[in-house]
Amino acid sequence: MSTFYKWHLPEGVQELLPPQAERLEACRRLVLDQYRVWGYDLVMPPMIDFLDALLVGAGQDLAQQTFNLVDQVSGRQLGLRADMTPQVARIDAHRLQTDQPVRLCYCDAVIKARASKGSQQRTLIQTGVELFGHQGIASDLEVLHLLMKTLELIGFQQVHLDLGHVGVLEGLLEPLRLSKSNTRELLSILRRKSLPDLEQFITLKNLQAPSAQHLLSLIHLQGDVATLPRAKQELASAGATVSNALDDLQQLAEGLARFVPAEHLYFDLTELRGFRYHTGVVFAAYVPGLGHAIAKGGRYDHIGKAYGRARPATGFSLDLIQALSLSSQSLMTTYGIYAPAQPDDAALQTLIEQLRLAGERVMVSLSPQESPQQLGCDRHIVKNSQQFWQIEFFAQ
Repeated sequence: MSTFYKWHLPEGVQELLPPQAERLEACRRLVLDQYRVWGYDLVMPPMIDFLDALLVGAGQDLAQQTFNLVDQVSGRQLGLRADMTPQVARIDAHRLQTDQPVRLCYCDAVIKARASKGSQQRTLIQTGVELFGHQGIASDLEVLHLLMKTLELIGFQQVHLDLGHVGVLEGLLEPLRLSKSNTRELLSILRRKSLPDLEQFITLKNLQAPSAQHLLSLIHLQGDVATLPRAKQELASAGATVSNALDDLQQLAEGLARFVPAEHLYFDLTELRGFRYHTGVVFAAYVPGLGHAIAKGGRYDHIGKAYGRARPATGFSLDLIQALSLSSQSLMTTYGIYAPAQPDDAALQTLIEQLRLAGERVMVSLSPQESPQQLGCDRHIVKNSQQFWQIEFFAQ
């Protein structure tokens, strides 16, 4: 066995070296501090959990992404979390047990059995927020605003939001009473936005007006904020569920106008991401240089039902490692101060301690052969003409 093969990491598993790891940690602190000043409390769910708890309210995709094993203590199946949202929902429903709105945030590792679409990595640092206990556009807007602030903090200035509402499609499907297999086929067609396949489906399943016309209209209803009044007109007879969903999106668009340029908003009424998981507004954020969404979120009001408390909920999550790989923002100063090795010099030791308390990076010499610059130091501690210790920059 070659040395390379012996120490080669599994496919899709990564490790961060200096200075990437330090940059990630600096970003993690900035992000969590921002969540805190918005009123979100940090939680730290365990990496390993009972498998059924990890998959509460989730779809088949999450089940396929979750590593599972048998607990030698209880004999039950355990899983390594691939997403933190179910665990955070359990904390709200089962551990906190309050009727008041609860704002929670997190930033920790998740592990996927299979890489997600558009990504080659299976080890992520997932960060995000969840807001429980409020039903309405105000909480969706707060979460979206915080998402935009988070991406701005990481270093993204050009962020585009793709928005939809699962209520539109739910309202259109309800009168059709399709079988599960026919529903899956229709959803596949809508994901592909294939008009010929949709027309053929309508003919083969003998779908009648107005439902047939509503589906044909739906496949074209995507674009800027002007899409919404057009959808209101074309789907006017589709029922209360569809009408209420479009009202929600209109309110959302008006609220987003306060902090997102209109040209950065895109509405897609055939957006089916998490269709069986989400219950209202769904959204995804896109940034230059990445062909898929950098962050996703939406409303998922039913997730706490399995814990006995079906509370309204909305939130978002993103992979901090991936986000930082696309950002040019430094977020930190990596330079340090090089100090001579004189442990018996009280004045020098006091200065070193004061510098470290102030947040400076101070490295004490271990060998005369060391190169302070290669160690990341741009300054050093030397004695001046009066024999007092002072800090000077290295000569260029």
